[in-house]
This record gives sequence, C-alpha cells and structure tokens, in this order.
Amino acid sequence: MKHRTIIEPFRIKSVEPIGLSTEAERVEQLRTAHYNPFLLRSRDVIIDLMTDSGTSAMSAHQWAGVMEGDEAYAGSRSWERMEEAIQELTGMQHVLPTHQGRAAERIIYGHLGGPGKVFISNTHFDTTRANIEFTGATAIDIPIAEGRDPDLQHPFKGNIDLGALDALLKKHKGSVGAVILTVTNNSGGGQPVSMANAEGASALCRHHGAPFFLDCCRIAENSWFVQHREEGMEGLSYRQIAQRMFALADGAVMSAKKDALVNMGGFLTLRDEALAEACTNLLIITEGFTTYGGLSGRDMEAIAIGLEEVFDPYYLDYRIRSTTFLGEKLHEVGVPLMRPIGGHAVYIDSKRLYPHIPPHEYPGQALVCELYKLAGIRSVEIGSVMFGTYAPDGSLVPSAMELVRLAIPRRVYTQSHIEYVAETFEEIMRTRDRAKGFRIVKEPRFLRHFTAHFEPLP
Repeated sequence: MKHRTIIEPFRIKSVEPIGLSTEAERVEQLRTAHYNPFLLRSRDVIIDLMTDSGTSAMSAHQWAGVMEGDEAYAGSRSWERMEEAIQELTGMQHVLPTHQGRAAERIIYGHLGGPGKVFISNTHFDTTRANIEFTGATAIDIPIAEGRDPDLQHPFKGNIDLGALDALLKKHKGSVGAVILTVTNNSGGGQPVSMANAEGASALCRHHGAPFFLDCCRIAENSWFVQHREEGMEGLSYRQIAQRMFALADGAVMSAKKDALVNMGGFLTLRDEALAEACTNLLIITEGFTTYGGLSGRDMEAIAIGLEEVFDPYYLDYRIRSTTFLGEKLHEVGVPLMRPIGGHAVYIDSKRLYPHIPPHEYPGQALVCELYKLAGIRSVEIGSVMFGTYAPDGSLVPSAMELVRLAIPRRVYTQSHIEYVAETFEEIMRTRDRAKGFRIVKEPRFLRHFTAHFEPLP
C-alpha cells in the first residue's frame, strides 16, 4: 500500500522550544530590524525558512561522532575520516577543509579570478558571485530559457544553456576562470540539473580548455531528481549518480551545511596537484592547517557521517516529498510558484503575486515582510534586492525573476509546521492587493541583502 501521508523517517529525541508572538509584537520587531529579516533575532522567529544552510538537525549518529572528535592540530583522526569520505564520494584526491562553502569559493575563485577573467554558470549564487566579482572578474549566468519561466513545466530547469556556453567559451578563450555548474540551481528556483547537461558542459570545457567545477552543496537532492526524471538513470543509486557527476569535473566546492547535514563546514576538492598546492597555501594563510582548515575535529566527524546519511533513499524520498507537499498546498490556494517544485525550497513568484508592485519597489521584500508580520515566518528575497544592479544613471536594473524562497531545514519541522505556513498564505492571497513596496535607505557594496535597511513606501 502506498500511503498519502508523508512520515519522517526518524524519531524526535530532543526538542527546542519556539517562542510565539503577537502580530503587534512582530510589527515592532520588523521595524527594529529595518524591515530586513536577516536582522531579526532568531528568538523572535516562529518558523524559520530563511535558509537550509547550517540549520539541519543532526542525527544521533552524528552527535555520537561529535563526542569522538579528535581535536589534534595536525593529523587528526577525524580529518582522516572526513578526507576519506570526500575522496570516496568525489573521486578527487586533494581535499581542503574550510569553515563553510564561501571560504572554499574565496580560495579557489580568488586564485583563478582577477581583472579580465570570466566565470560562467547556470546561475551563480550570491556568495559565489560576490567572491568572483571581488577579484575584479565577471560572473555570467546562462540558464536555459525554460528556467526563466516560473510556470513552465520542465524536468531540469536548472540546466545550463549549452549553446550559449559554447559561444562564450569561444569568445573568452584564454580568459575563462572556470565554468561552475550549481546542482541544484539554487538561485534559479532550486531546480535540478540533468546528467546529460552536466556531461555536455564538461565536454565543452574539455574542448575549449576551460576548468569545470561543481557547486555541489545539494548534489544528493539533485541525484534524486536525476534518478526519477532522466532516462537511463533509474537503475543507479543516488550515490552512484553523484559519483558519476563528480567524475565529469575538475573540482568541486561544497557548503557542507546543506547536504552534509551539519551546522558548520565545507570543503574544496581538486584533481590537479599544482592547483591544489596553490590553494593549500591560501588555505593555511586564511583558514588553518591542511588537516583542519577552519573546522574542529567534531565538525569533521559530523561531516563524514552526514555525507553517508544524506544518500539514504528513505531520507531523500521524505526530503523531496515534504518540500513538494508545501508547494502543492500553496498551488492549491493560487500562489504563483516556480514549478515544478525544487528539492530544498519552495519559490514564490512575487512579481505575479504582487503585480501592482514594480521591481524597483521590491515585491519580494514586500512578501517576506508580510510573512513575518502575519505569522512570524522568516524567508528570503531572491530577486532585485539580492541580484539587481544599477545603471549609470542610478536606476535599478532588475533581476530576471522576483522570487521569495521558503527554504526548508532538513529534519527540523513536522507536517503541522508546514500546514501553518500554508494557512498563512491563504491570508497573503486574501490581502494581496493591500501590499506596499519598499525602498532601500542603506546598503553595502557587496551582498547588500544581508545588511541593507529598508522602509515601506506610503
């Protein structure tokens, strides 16, 4: 019998209390945070869907591993276990531990980047783009056209445009720092990348002599989609699919805070020895010694265990089905979404939800503020706040899409929490015509969405 009810493939042995609040309290908390959910205190949040990064609940096995962490400065047993787990999964010999994914990005893209260099991706995420552009290099996004249409049904909307990639590799030959395939495509709505697309990108990079990297922080979730949607992949396990994709790449960057199911950690893994040596020098200067990077031994134990647990088929089925459950609930009440639903998050198309709010008034920011005010739900804008730029005359060049991400932490919330989120959207839809836009009153040069201040428009 196939049940309709999704059950968590685990038992809950420890709980953390949630602080409840009134709408009046949340209005004041939002004002104090300058209408930026990043500046809210976590104790003032009821359901936190801002990110799935570092917010997972670790397993009993991982917590047991924490107690066995070897905190030796050099040659730690915990490092040996982490290194072996990564080498076995990726097939790459050289592993550099870092405190999180953006540190690995800074090391490799700082080394490969610089003025005049070009990086090409299906879609760079915010920290990836910032680390690249900070070196003076240029980051170019070339998702397939289907990936720009939120309502279009396509099995692999996260794919990179292979025709555009070939043209760019020819145009910038000799100046390409790397081609980066993000799996799944986070900024593109959490959409998966097919094996055929990864093979095509890898072949083009080989032909044109460009390095090919994976941003692999959600590769287990991507492997689920490949097995279930791509012809010829159904006979492979999720782990085998991931290993086949890694085999196509020259290197990979991972924020272990996602699919390694830990609260802190990351790594860079490489095939080329000379490149690894150059990056190792940067690692020692900025992160730590080669056998711990920016990590404690207990972190490394948890990562090694998490990289095994994440490929459990029962866990991955629960993970994808529970995310889809929220998406289907919102679709039923008419919420415009990025469809089909991705693996780690549900993405709301705020441009269609609030057609009366133009991009320069940030409809996504309006939605994240409404969600918090009405129900204490924290989410994140992925639109013109995060990716918009300015023209020479100071006007906004908007993002291609105006999305709001509801990222679901792994093994944290139950079905009743998700029902609460869905119920909140019924009120969002009922009052959508009353929503007002925002303007930015303070912003930094890079990654402005983290610390910008906003004020509501009259």
